Amino acid sequence: MITPNGGDDHRYPDGKGSEVIMRVPGKPAQAVKPKLRGWLHLGTFPLVLVAGMLLVALGPTPAARLCAAVYALTSAALFGVSATYHRGRWSPRVADWLRRFDHASIYLIIAGTYTPFAYLILEGATRAVVLSVVWGGAAAGVLFRVLWVRAPRWLYTALYLGLGWVAAFFVPQFLEGTGPLVAALVILGGVLYSVGGLVYGLRKPDPSPRWFGFHEVFHALTIAAYVLQYIAVSVVVYRTGAL
Repeated sequence: MITPNGGDDHRYPDGKGSEVIMRVPGKPAQAVKPKLRGWLHLGTFPLVLVAGMLLVALGPTPAARLCAAVYALTSAALFGVSATYHRGRWSPRVADWLRRFDHASIYLIIAGTYTPFAYLILEGATRAVVLSVVWGGAAAGVLFRVLWVRAPRWLYTALYLGLGWVAAFFVPQFLEGTGPLVAALVILGGVLYSVGGLVYGLRKPDPSPRWFGFHEVFHALTIAAYVLQYIAVSVVVYRTGAL
């Protein structure tokens, strides 16, 4: 099976609840994939679906509902594709494509999270610039990950982080439109996403390779970051969308 480090692996049950990873000759092998691999995102996925539907249904205006729908769909894509890829037993070819979509969905949720803030808070040229940059970057990132699946880990991790922190160039505008509490939630969520990206890129800490490895730490941080930013998006959709 294709794993996040770009190797060609095949998975076999070991009879004890774990899966032995057998790598194609000539490449290093990972002995055992953690038992909890994929379960965090699988458990989160239905909650994300419900939360997204509520956000859309309670949006006070068509614009607010549209922004909420974009955010909800990209969030569902992130957790749904991740759960499908990590928990399924796939042929190498199918796993290869799922891995591409798994990584590409990260670019989509970055742009999807920006959309409610940029569209409902910003105005004029600033709104157009932010939306163009994040969605243009997301489209380029999706093509990049789909077409270059074996790109170096450090490269695509850096691109995730760079696109995620585009807001740093527009801090005054976002602060004026959101207030300190929402801004704090967004920033803290961004920090957690970034720390998760670093954990993924460095492959450490790796607390329990048999049960809860570095990848599970990464997934846990993405869930915590999503919760914080979902709260922030909800405030913007319900409050700013009604103005």
